[in-house]
Amino acid sequence: MVKYKDGAIAVAHNGNVVNSCQLREQLEQAGDIFYSTSDTEVIAHLFVKELLRHDLQEAVRALMRKIVGSYSLVFLWGDTVLAIRDPLGIKPLCIGEIESGYMVASESVAIDTLNGRLVRDVKPGELVVLRNGEMKSYQLARLPNPSFCVFEYIYFARPDSIMEGRLIYDVRVNIGAKLAEEHPANVDTITPIPDSGITLAVGYHQHSGISYRECLMKNRYIGRTFIMPDQAMRETAVRLKMNTIRPNIEGHKLVLVDDSIVRGTTSRRIVNMVRKAGAKEVHVRIGSPPILAPCYLGIDMPSREELIAAYKTVAGVEAVISADSLGYVSHKGLVEAIGIPAENLCMGCLTGVYPVEIPGEKCIATQTKLSAYLDLDLLKGSA
Repeated sequence: MVKYKDGAIAVAHNGNVVNSCQLREQLEQAGDIFYSTSDTEVIAHLFVKELLRHDLQEAVRALMRKIVGSYSLVFLWGDTVLAIRDPLGIKPLCIGEIESGYMVASESVAIDTLNGRLVRDVKPGELVVLRNGEMKSYQLARLPNPSFCVFEYIYFARPDSIMEGRLIYDVRVNIGAKLAEEHPANVDTITPIPDSGITLAVGYHQHSGISYRECLMKNRYIGRTFIMPDQAMRETAVRLKMNTIRPNIEGHKLVLVDDSIVRGTTSRRIVNMVRKAGAKEVHVRIGSPPILAPCYLGIDMPSREELIAAYKTVAGVEAVISADSLGYVSHKGLVEAIGIPAENLCMGCLTGVYPVEIPGEKCIATQTKLSAYLDLDLLKGSA
């Protein structure tokens, strides 16, 4: 929350502003005082400054000109709720209708929780204004192609969410089926690495016809291990997080299905646990292509040096995690399973090529996209 002479503004932000450090320096030189290191606070300060100079629509346009990166934003401004999605639509945002009016949320499951009805996604580059139970919409920026985050479909979104008209559960079942098609295995059991591998394993099981059985039980009181800062902490957390169901494993040839391999620590530990529980063979299948590069646009992911697939071949990763075989879904298979054209997806962490300019990295932004960022006045007045 940021206070200013006309009141206060509260902001919630999903995403990551790539140029937040430069913007913060400019604001500090102008006399602004910050209380955190968050890029969200930078956004709030910028927006307040623009509101003091312009009307609402022009203030949002000015904000969009300045911030580069991914941002789905919700502002509380007096009696008004504002929802803004970046011109590439990298992170999700949707509109729901509830008994008292309208709401906005990152995922449709939040609308379900309040017994609401999903109306639609907020469009990339759109401003949605909710006031007195009514909704108004203004399309402030329009680019030739969006760049929806591919990892929302692979991992981050809840399976019961609907994004861009697609049920995430169905998308992940499709990815699992693609895995079975591209990387079949002569085994007798398909099992997920819970929880994120469950829906993928269902798809693999349905396509292959091989028996599905839970062989690992998750401790639901342990958080995500791949974002823990210390290697020893991550390895201990893996042991606390997962336990084997020995009678379901002993003497079986297994396919272990998971959403991704980041550092390889978790996968290696789980493969070893399953072997100690008596598995005859352990084959690993992954519902994303190899992660080759960092994410700068919202996922807390390690540096390139820590990403195992950035410096090892598939065979090399297979050896590190001690699997009998390793198969990743292909880029083509993933895109087909999601059902959105590759040019409309942000796949920077899988390709090393990003939809916005990031110092030292490759960018796919066309001149048309860049001009849209720099000259949003071209769309002035559109609604």
